[in-house]
Amino acid sequence: MKIYHAPGTRGIRVIWLCEELGIPIEVENIDFSMQARARPEWREISPLGKVPVLVDEDMTMFESVAMMDYILAKYGNGKFQPEPGTQAHAEYLQWHWFAEATFSRPLGEIVNHGREFPGDKRIDAVVTEMATRAVAAGQLVADHMQDRSYLVNDTFSAADISMGYTIGLLDTFVPNAFPETLKPYWERLLQRPAYQHARAA
Repeated sequence: MKIYHAPGTRGIRVIWLCEELGIPIEVENIDFSMQARARPEWREISPLGKVPVLVDEDMTMFESVAMMDYILAKYGNGKFQPEPGTQAHAEYLQWHWFAEATFSRPLGEIVNHGREFPGDKRIDAVVTEMATRAVAAGQLVADHMQDRSYLVNDTFSAADISMGYTIGLLDTFVPNAFPETLKPYWERLLQRPAYQHARAA
């Protein structure tokens, strides 16, 4: 498998999962500038010009959490997720997708706002509202993590990878309001060797 990636983007989720599974993956770091992402050649691979993009033989994907699900289904051999159809698997799916669909959304809006309204054009009320939503989502995760090491059944899963990326965004964009009770979980994820190898990639 090959992944087109840019540092700081969602490709880290896929690389991290492959490191946890011990699956070799070729990482090609690309130019993440607006000009490079607008190139017709890149748009043929990624229709919206975004990263990551995963290529596995003749199959191409451009949605990070979907890539994780694909890799687990094809190569995971039941690892890093509870048995499908169980209550634990339902909880796993909830946190796995909450990380992207709910938690990361306001953080992405902060980034997009900064691109559209740089410098003194920034609308502080918009950024504050998005930050408030993101912190509330982070606090929800922190409350869930009381007396737990990981999100589901106290066992590390791909949901923790999905969540880890988004917690990293919170730490980057709203560091002054990062929930104290979320820090032990975040530090636990940072110490995983597979995460450190993925960052090195």
